[in-house]
Amino acid sequence: MLTTFFVSGVVKGFLGIGLPAVAMGLLTLVVTPSHAISLLVLPILFTNLSQFFRSQNRLQAVKLYWPFAITIVISIFVTSLFLEQYPTGLLTIAIGVAMVVFALNGLSNFKLKLGPEMHWQLSFGIVSGILGGLSSIWSPPVAMYMISRNLDKDRFITATGFLFLIGSVPLALGLFIGGTLNTGIMLQSLTGLIAVLVGFRLGEILRSRVGQNLFQKAVLIAFLVMGGRLIAVGVF
Repeated sequence: MLTTFFVSGVVKGFLGIGLPAVAMGLLTLVVTPSHAISLLVLPILFTNLSQFFRSQNRLQAVKLYWPFAITIVISIFVTSLFLEQYPTGLLTIAIGVAMVVFALNGLSNFKLKLGPEMHWQLSFGIVSGILGGLSSIWSPPVAMYMISRNLDKDRFITATGFLFLIGSVPLALGLFIGGTLNTGIMLQSLTGLIAVLVGFRLGEILRSRVGQNLFQKAVLIAFLVMGGRLIAVGVF
């Protein structure tokens, strides 16, 4: 299991995204989806905390995307409260769909053109939050929206870091209140966090030494395969 956290950290450090997608794809091979989501609470929280506070233009991101953030907070919290009551098949399919959408979005050249209007932020926030509460993976809709805004790299990292971070808190709170997250799982999550941070640092080092396009495509294809497998398991 520590290997899974380590590999997830490497991907996060290299690409800036993808930690929950990699971890859920591998963890659900050995534990239930609800258990896997709980194990990721601390790694998700601390890596996104680092990403946001090491980025630039933080205040501007908060001012621009607060409607998106509030919608994510509410929808993730409400969805995660009842995680134990959802059928395992539904959780498995939700995780698989999130991974497939993430992979296809990264592999294709298709780009939406959306503005900063509130209705777009609220719509994407609701979708992101429900997906995040069910699977711990809310990055695909967030990334798709930010890509559609044609942000430069620094602003993209800041904006996504803000929305990833803001969603981590209600996820943890909802899982705790709902009874999915307990002391034992928190200790396991802390152990996983250590492995993630080691991998994260290695990923940052590799970023300057390995061809990013090739590595990114390989990771996305792996997401596509793992997501398809999870959807099949959930359906059949």
